[in-house]
Amino acid sequence: MDRVTGAAAVDLRNETGRPALDKKLLREAWAVRRRNFPMEIGFDVPVRTLPVSVTGNVCVLDCAHCGGHYLSGMVSLPRAVKGLHMPQVRSFLVSGGCDAAGKVPVLPFIDKIRELKKAGRLNMHVGLAGEDEAKSLAGLADVISFDLLGDEATIREVTGLDKTPEDYLRAYALLRKYARVVPHICIGLRGGMVSGEWKALRALKSIGAEAIVFLVFRPTRGTRFTDRRPPPVKEVVELIARARIEFPRTPIFLGCMRPGGRYREVLDPLAVRAGVNKVVQPGRGAFETASMLGLKIVRGEECCVL
Repeated sequence: MDRVTGAAAVDLRNETGRPALDKKLLREAWAVRRRNFPMEIGFDVPVRTLPVSVTGNVCVLDCAHCGGHYLSGMVSLPRAVKGLHMPQVRSFLVSGGCDAAGKVPVLPFIDKIRELKKAGRLNMHVGLAGEDEAKSLAGLADVISFDLLGDEATIREVTGLDKTPEDYLRAYALLRKYARVVPHICIGLRGGMVSGEWKALRALKSIGAEAIVFLVFRPTRGTRFTDRRPPPVKEVVELIARARIEFPRTPIFLGCMRPGGRYREVLDPLAVRAGVNKVVQPGRGAFETASMLGLKIVRGEECCVL
């Protein structure tokens, strides 16, 4: 259950009382989208992608927003290998907890991961991988999902790692030498505060991205950020709209990790207007807005980056 459900949680005004959403910005973003993409939008419900953890429920970092909570909803790697012939599964999201250096330790499990590859496509999440890990994914990963953090304070407060945004950019560039990589930017990861997201986008502007996935911080019970609030919808939508303008030909997706309930019902239609190309697990309002804008809905059943 989401902690954020009430109308107050999705007020388009932020705490300083500044005006509501910039409609001119939204119109500009939509115009950019129309000029550069077909009139269709992906609505994905990834029921055919099996999430797999190589570390089970174990994560050394115990990040403030997650605390290992989301690992509990994943299937262990040995169990996934045993059930390779599940007819409903077409692909695998291979992830796990991070070690003290911020990487998911995939190397000890690479043979079992190759077994998964025989049964479906692989979306790999490997964190701050080094050269050996990156090389091992060449020809194995169909895509790598990479969490890009653009602010040192966010890195320190959320992950506890003694790392810099440059460390994340180096890992991103390294992985791109060996596989297709899609950066993920979590808006408000610093306990609901927008901090470093623009820096990450500016860096991507320089080094490139085949697609960009936006996530939105959601308070999760049992974590150090339990009592925080997600970022105001206004800030999320305006960041997505500006990204659409700055990256006119880059596919932009609204990913699965974001608050549900009323928050999602307000955010999703506005994200459609802001020019996203896909929405994962969309709220009802997203369908209505897509129809009103004349977008053909293309349904998907796997991870959006696949």
